Amino acid sequence: MDLNPQDGFSEHRQYLLSLGYRMLGSMADAEDLVQETYLRWQQASPAEVRTPRAFLTTILTRLALNHLDSARVRREQYVGPWLPEPIITAETPDPAELSESLTMAFLVLLESLSPLERAVFLLHEVFDYSHAQVAEITGSTEAACRQAFRRAKASIAERRPRFQARPRAARQLTQKFIEAVQQGRVEDIMSLLHSDVVTYSDGGGQVRAALNPIYGADRVARFLVGIAQKGATGITPIFSEVNGQPAFIGLMDGRLRTVLVLDIAAEKICNIYIVVNPEKLQHLDKEKTAWNHA
Repeated sequence: MDLNPQDGFSEHRQYLLSLGYRMLGSMADAEDLVQETYLRWQQASPAEVRTPRAFLTTILTRLALNHLDSARVRREQYVGPWLPEPIITAETPDPAELSESLTMAFLVLLESLSPLERAVFLLHEVFDYSHAQVAEITGSTEAACRQAFRRAKASIAERRPRFQARPRAARQLTQKFIEAVQQGRVEDIMSLLHSDVVTYSDGGGQVRAALNPIYGADRVARFLVGIAQKGATGITPIFSEVNGQPAFIGLMDGRLRTVLVLDIAAEKICNIYIVVNPEKLQHLDKEKTAWNHA
């Protein structure tokens, strides 16, 4: 007897999206994986499904591992810095209840891991599966998963970002920052930046963006003022929360043009992520209602 296609799947859909997004750094790709997982769920027999959540997690994780293997070459050839696809989080509670694992910096850090290390780390550290369960989900051995987790944890611990900005203070700092950039006040911008601040711009070779990260408060401030003067005329900033962090969404003539996300710690901006690649903004273009209520 086949499973009822609706029985048990809908309650796990948001969780699967949460896992898929962290695995791939793209909500559009995560949605494709969830759809493929649903199709396989429809075709499964009750004998294959001991528990729905474990079965669905296994299907999606293995699909994600295959996707990451095929995407690795494309990402190595990516033009300029690669950043995750931004998502609005202002009104969407995250099922994992760990907002740190949604931040731009954390998702970029996951890119340094192998597909198996990424899957093992997320499943064990973020989604709280045991090593034995992770081994079953990934189709690997428990020993191999433990080793992969140790490597991933060591790599991440060395560079793991820590963000402790209070929401209200972060929003006020973000507003001051955007106003200073729009008005070209370099000294005021620098006063809001950490001395070792880094700016990453993701244009994907489709629109103009910095091909390398920009380092240091002075260079970052002048870079931001430069792009504001050259290309930001007519941009309307909408303040929001993106990937669990303060951000602004830039609109021109009603069209989404840019997303700027800030890492803030100790009342200073530590990293700035600018996404202008149109392909990575397509999903966000569906979220206009969320922008207006952020």
